[in-house]
Amino acid sequence: MINNDKPTQSSQTMAVAASALKAQQARMRVIAENIANSDSTGRTPGADPYRRQTPVFTSAPVDGATGVKLANVVQDMSAFQQEYDPTHPAADATGYVKKPNVDPLIETMDMREAQRSYEANLNVIETARAMTQKTLDILEK
Repeated sequence: MINNDKPTQSSQTMAVAASALKAQQARMRVIAENIANSDSTGRTPGADPYRRQTPVFTSAPVDGATGVKLANVVQDMSAFQQEYDPTHPAADATGYVKKPNVDPLIETMDMREAQRSYEANLNVIETARAMTQKTLDILEK
């Protein structure tokens, strides 16, 4: 008799991979927001511009295994860049404008890493599904 209360190895594998898919999807949303705001400045003289956001992940129980989830999104407290532009509406008394602490190159690399992690977890799900189907095919014979 099969105990249906206990998750199978295959369902645990898929649940862990699915949790990673959700986490990487959330990471890509944060990165996209950073890229979209990479040129956003303050609206008033000396005002702070957009501050880069970074996702924080934590482990989470899923189907009797340990997956991952987005725990929080925190602000990157690194220094803002400054650019001399006394004609800009957000320029301070000395003519400098604070620019976001977002580096588009870093964000692009982070996005690529998140995409590859997402793809890898999709492959895990597809492989687990194929293995389950192959097992069922063998049992039918």
